[in-house]
Amino acid sequence: MKVLIACEYSGVSRRAFEQLGHDVWSADFEPAEDGAVNHYRGDCFDLIDNHHFDLMIAHPPCTYLSVSGMHWTKRGIRDPQLTENALEFVRMLMNAPIDRIAIENPVSVISSRIRKPDQIIQPWYFGDNASKKTCLWLKGLPTLEFNITDVISPKGWSKVMSAADMLECECCGEPFCPECNTHYADCECIGPTEDDVIIKNISGVLFGTRINPPLKPVWGNQTPSGQNKLGPSSNRWKERSRTYPGIASAFANQWGSL
Repeated sequence: MKVLIACEYSGVSRRAFEQLGHDVWSADFEPAEDGAVNHYRGDCFDLIDNHHFDLMIAHPPCTYLSVSGMHWTKRGIRDPQLTENALEFVRMLMNAPIDRIAIENPVSVISSRIRKPDQIIQPWYFGDNASKKTCLWLKGLPTLEFNITDVISPKGWSKVMSAADMLECECCGEPFCPECNTHYADCECIGPTEDDVIIKNISGVLFGTRINPPLKPVWGNQTPSGQNKLGPSSNRWKERSRTYPGIASAFANQWGSL
């Protein structure tokens, strides 16, 4: 499969597809961090207009799109045309002549100005100890699936696990818990029918805790209040824009096999 990763300098998504043997290019105005030769430094449409791609995953810059930053525009500190330009770029990506397209962005005005996302995912769905709502706008692609066994719980909480969520024991076929390394009947995971457990639904996943009062659910990239740990710096936008490895692997493993 020939794949384009648009607006990516880090190479995280590109390398995930490379590891599965795909012909993949990334494109961004920033140079490739890993010095890859299959990275085009420039406008991604230079590649789109001159080459055939089977799949494109695009990470358009969120600076002028994210809901968290729109207060700068509403207060008159930032030119609203910057957001209009960013939205037009997203429309161009969505309308690119490629059969399978995924547009990735945090919670943004794309939802209200163009259309709502087809799916909202979290890094902790796919084994990364981080919280960051990630929206996906899809064309010709199914939504991503995740396994409860890969989910990372916030500190002080555990996944609510049923027998159906467990793996099958290789020896006897009974539900087996890989975290406790024992059969479900003998494991210490919180089950869905325990009365002394506080249950919380977070982004569609049930977590439980026996701590009362319960701790605020936070993941490894967050402060105790739930804010991102990254402090102010000149490259903060770069660090926050990186695709998490688990999400990139899901892109490659699920969409690269279509």
